[in-house]
Amino acid sequence: MREIKRDLYLNKIIRRRGNGLIKIITGIRRCGKSYLLDPIFKNHLLADGAAEDHIVKIELDRAANRKFHHDPEAFEQYIHSFIRDKGTYYILLDEIQLVEGFEFVLNGLLYEKNLDIYATGSNSKFLSSDIITEFRGRGDRIHLNPLSFSEFYSACGGDKYELWNEYLTYGGMPLVLSREGDAEKAEYLKELFAQTYIKDIVSRYQIKRTDILDALINVLASSVGSLTNPQKIYDTFKSHGEKELSLNTVNSYLSHIEDAFIVRKAERYDVKGRKYISTPHKYYFSDLGLRNARLNFRQQEENHLMENAIYNELAVRGFNVDVGAVELRENGRRIQTEVDFVCSKGSRRYYIQSALNLSAPEKTAQESRSLNLIEDHFQKIIIVRDPVKPWYTEDGILVVGILDFMLKPELLEQ
Repeated sequence: MREIKRDLYLNKIIRRRGNGLIKIITGIRRCGKSYLLDPIFKNHLLADGAAEDHIVKIELDRAANRKFHHDPEAFEQYIHSFIRDKGTYYILLDEIQLVEGFEFVLNGLLYEKNLDIYATGSNSKFLSSDIITEFRGRGDRIHLNPLSFSEFYSACGGDKYELWNEYLTYGGMPLVLSREGDAEKAEYLKELFAQTYIKDIVSRYQIKRTDILDALINVLASSVGSLTNPQKIYDTFKSHGEKELSLNTVNSYLSHIEDAFIVRKAERYDVKGRKYISTPHKYYFSDLGLRNARLNFRQQEENHLMENAIYNELAVRGFNVDVGAVELRENGRRIQTEVDFVCSKGSRRYYIQSALNLSAPEKTAQESRSLNLIEDHFQKIIIVRDPVKPWYTEDGILVVGILDFMLKPELLEQ
């Protein structure tokens, strides 16, 4: 395995260097936030002339620093102990959310004009509306994802089709790449989920029904690519004899799972009506390996995994991604058809359908149906599993292979 480069995120940090704001790096635990700060960003600073003793990194999840978790004043004093002159100091704070009242510490540090502050956090509550208010517009967020397929491919090298199958199975958590063999990778992902994510959620929110939390995560893992909502999940639990569970508990636990960046929720968007549909939603896992580990690497339907991978890739590229709904009338009945993804960024918009193949004209017509119902002129795309040279259907829909889509972002510009 070669060095894992995270140039997309490094360049985002570089562009924000010295901007007077708190650079906040969020992302699921073990996705590489600490590695991004040190060695990647630290090496950039050193290469650019920063003195090593002016780069201060403090890892709050180390046992030696637990004393600061409930003593923010002592933590602030500790940071100040490194500041010995008027030169620029780069303060790299890892897992800052572990410090109670950290927002006041960070705001206080901003008064020191020679401090450039970078902080990581593993929970979206780290950026709750209350905390953003405390930052008073002085926070600048960068969200780090597990490895995209292009990052995974550049780190591993080799046959890209074999690596694609590997990626669909074991995902892109960086340390998976250091594990040898299928058994080691599977065991690492299972342990990571149980010993890190589940324990974090249980500890943070004082979860009493860990059995429900476990079952809920498994339900989400099993339903990737399917429409669902809290009520439907609640009804499923009730139908299996769970009498003491409330809908509020299901809603809360879903929120906690999202807050930990384990899953993302995709809203439904009525394309013709140009409005959001309140329910149901789709949930996608931030990492396919973690999803598969929850199900002991069963239920690996390639179409659902591919759809999840496309969603994650679009998110990495900075698109807002929704699930599209397009209504038509047929024989006097209203029928809703689905567009897998409606993705937008600024003035750009794409409608994307995921399909294993277009093996016959009938299949092409089926996958094109909902796209052809959309009356605007934004680009419509079908992404297929099989390697194909990009081509257009008679209706002007671009067809591309999944690996070209993953490795050639410029294809969206055709």
